[in-house]
Amino acid sequence: MLSRRAQAQVRVLVPRAVVGSSSSVKLLFGGLRGYHDESFGYRPPPKYAFPDYTQKQLSNRHHNATLLRYVDSMRTHGHRAARIDPLDLIHRDEVAALDPTRYGLTERGKRYDVDGILWTKRVGDGEGEELWTLEEIERHLRGVYVGKIGYEYMHSPSKTERLWFSHLLESQTLPSPADKPLLVVDEEKKRRIHELLAKSEVLDHFLQAKFPNLKRYGLEGGESMLPALDTLFSSAAQGGIQHIILAMPHRGRLNLLTDLLQYSPTVLFHKIRGGSEWPEELGAEGDVLSHIVSSPTLQYEGAENPLKVSLLPNPSHLEAANPVALGKTRAKQFSLLKTSPQDCQLGDKVMCVQLHGDASFTGQGVVMESLGLSNLPHFTSGGSVHLVVDNNIGYTTPASGARSSAYCSDVGKAINAPVLHVNGDHPEDVARAMDIAFRYRNYFRKDIIVDLLVYRRWGHNELDLPGITSPLMYEKIAARKSVPELYEHKLLSENIVTQEDISIVRSTYKSHLESQLSNVPTYTPPPSEAPMLQDQWSGIVWPKSAEAAQTVEVDTGVEKDVLKRVGEASVWAPDGFEIHSKLGRHVKNRLSSLEKERGVDWATAEALAFGSLMLEGYDVRISGQDVGRGTFSHRHAMLVDQKTERVVVPLNEVLGAEGKLELANSSLSEFAVLGFEYGASWERPTLLPIWEAQFGDFFNGAQVIIDTYISSSETKWLKQSGIVLQLPHGLDGAGPEHSSSRVERMLQLTNDRYAEQEADPTNINMHVVFPTTPAQYFHLLRRQMKRGYRKPLVIVGPKGLLRLAPSLSALADLEPGTRFQPVLQDPLANPSKTKRIVLLTGKFYYELIKEREARNLVDEVSFVRIEELAPFPFSHLREILERYGDALNDVEVCWVQEEPRNQGAWGHVKERIEGVLEDAGVDVRRNWLGFKGRKESAIPAPGIGKIYAKQQRAVIESAFEGL
Repeated sequence: MLSRRAQAQVRVLVPRAVVGSSSSVKLLFGGLRGYHDESFGYRPPPKYAFPDYTQKQLSNRHHNATLLRYVDSMRTHGHRAARIDPLDLIHRDEVAALDPTRYGLTERGKRYDVDGILWTKRVGDGEGEELWTLEEIERHLRGVYVGKIGYEYMHSPSKTERLWFSHLLESQTLPSPADKPLLVVDEEKKRRIHELLAKSEVLDHFLQAKFPNLKRYGLEGGESMLPALDTLFSSAAQGGIQHIILAMPHRGRLNLLTDLLQYSPTVLFHKIRGGSEWPEELGAEGDVLSHIVSSPTLQYEGAENPLKVSLLPNPSHLEAANPVALGKTRAKQFSLLKTSPQDCQLGDKVMCVQLHGDASFTGQGVVMESLGLSNLPHFTSGGSVHLVVDNNIGYTTPASGARSSAYCSDVGKAINAPVLHVNGDHPEDVARAMDIAFRYRNYFRKDIIVDLLVYRRWGHNELDLPGITSPLMYEKIAARKSVPELYEHKLLSENIVTQEDISIVRSTYKSHLESQLSNVPTYTPPPSEAPMLQDQWSGIVWPKSAEAAQTVEVDTGVEKDVLKRVGEASVWAPDGFEIHSKLGRHVKNRLSSLEKERGVDWATAEALAFGSLMLEGYDVRISGQDVGRGTFSHRHAMLVDQKTERVVVPLNEVLGAEGKLELANSSLSEFAVLGFEYGASWERPTLLPIWEAQFGDFFNGAQVIIDTYISSSETKWLKQSGIVLQLPHGLDGAGPEHSSSRVERMLQLTNDRYAEQEADPTNINMHVVFPTTPAQYFHLLRRQMKRGYRKPLVIVGPKGLLRLAPSLSALADLEPGTRFQPVLQDPLANPSKTKRIVLLTGKFYYELIKEREARNLVDEVSFVRIEELAPFPFSHLREILERYGDALNDVEVCWVQEEPRNQGAWGHVKERIEGVLEDAGVDVRRNWLGFKGRKESAIPAPGIGKIYAKQQRAVIESAFEGL
């Protein structure tokens, strides 16, 4: 029975959320400001208490200060001497800091009071003098810190975390008696470890024998990855986790899939022999062997609930999956944020696990961007466990040429993540490290890194010759027994298994693989295995289906009274809430446009789209840098009290909608943040996820996500996504990096058809649009949710149109019976008098109509805006051209754009426009003038004002040339 004082000490270890006051600005450790935006989606970070030193312990620490210095040096530097490298190739100097004589401690038999210096008991289990000899102290510390696991945690600025680690490692007890005991690697666990190691080696040998020319990226040398993950899954399941989102690169993927994640070897062998992993009727083109996935439900002893593990598909950009996994993990907990009390913490039921290679973990910037999201409001998902399968070599580059730091895990110190280095030759220590890693993550809800030091037996792949560049390393590897063999020898010496047991495990699994291989000739993927049509996606249709075709032209209009109700709610502020003085005009203009039912600007149209969707039960999340206010100070979807910095999101406060709006002002990241939002789109088809670039050009930093996920996931992996990319675009004299969203790149990434008879708007991989009115923008946002299927949407612009009077819309343009129009006819066109039809897209239209009026050519020149560039609107454009009747044969047609000829939409539209003209009976050789605009350029726009003005004037004049 614990004493009353001990019970009090234990009680304060229970996690408790602390919500800071929003009425004052607080400076936290390192000069960080206290977070003031507690709007929907924010959960205060958990704050944990750990019993501080008693006065008696503090006195003892003062009295035995030299001993304290020595003990802390063991905690800080022990990892430098730990036996963590299976090949013993890491160069290590003698660690002088571990020698007690350097601190004046020379009498090995002298007894010291260790109370408050060395942790030997559970917190609260008594106090008082506890005498140990120096020899006992050194032996104990070396047993903890200089073994097969090296610990790095003393860099943490948190005293609580440092105390938690030192107490746990030195006393081998957890703070509270209510905690599950630390992992004990008993006989049953040892047999489980052996089974996983042996099956991994059998699979690799089997694949080598049956498919000798296959690049399988096997696990040989790193087999301990499997018991590491098995232990983590078991600890997580027992700790209440019900779902794990798992991201990993290619190495060991096949071993993990078949040996732990229940992937059918028959399906694997079918894929190796060139078969498709998907049902043929779904039209997927698939991906390479090392990117396939599985999402099994696993049962672990001692867990109240089964554990669902979702391995995500990944591209060959090794670390690009990390932010996608983070976004999916957070989105899976979205309903908790809507319905649960404030003491519900992210990560209670769902956990993100990320596997890495050592070279990519250090070398790829998305790792640092993703780590930077780990503890941010509106991005944290409750802490990730990172497992680095550390080969000490990347492709053929040794560690000395792959990183500037001692360890590949050192990048994690930027967020003060603790690191556990563990020798992969010792799978029992690996299991212990993973159990500790989960406990830290679950206790503090922060990221932790396990650096699993292993080796690659066959180099980068099985066809490689690594000895060419690393002869000494591979001489050592060739001379050593495999990890499974070493462990079998250990178990034999402990009488845990017999040689017969070992043979049975290996032969049974090999026979199973042989049987599975024999099934391949008759195997075809059943339709039931198609993803993204099950669970939360069961209400969404497949884009190639007949049901999808029926929702292409869906009505997205909203009743007038609903629009007005949403609009008024969007600028509400509570009594006593002081908004910025300059926002008065913003509020007044919005209310005035609603009252007059005209003059609806872009920000108002967006708010009306968000609010109307929320009333229909959809959630909206928009992220990017300063999205709450808007880069161009136009949105103001969140309001900040000028005296207290309290934040309100009006649409969440007074609309009374089932749906919620989450405004995620992000870090200065494009790659990770866009990947995060894309991951969220995979998880929740009822969420409208929007990523807004500060300027369209800045998506360059996220190009990998766009190329390998957004534009290709449906074709590769049958993954639908409703992600929206807002890319402000338009030449306005702002220079090379603030003018272009590189729309030409986006269009090049689409699989848009070149002819009308081949086109299928439901089967394009993503939509690219350049809307020119707020109403068009309103309908595009609503269309994303109202269609029966999901497609990525790239919105080019607006930027210069946000407050441009001629571009504003009437409220009637948003009401029932209205929808997005892929092509807009000139409202002033006079088909009987038109001499030239100018086809164009985007905001340039408003400069041209102004010039047309100045030249008094309203009747002679008609402007036709192509608002949806992909899928190209063949029928809509032809319908408008046919309005000109027989006069069309006497009309000149041209394409005008302000972007250089090698950029913009010209490369995409040219051939398609020519096809439409021919179908409409136009003599293309005589009537088609082709391109008018800037000449080819290496940059989107000049940075010299006079050059820009001269070029822009010439482009405007080219539209009227010869008239």
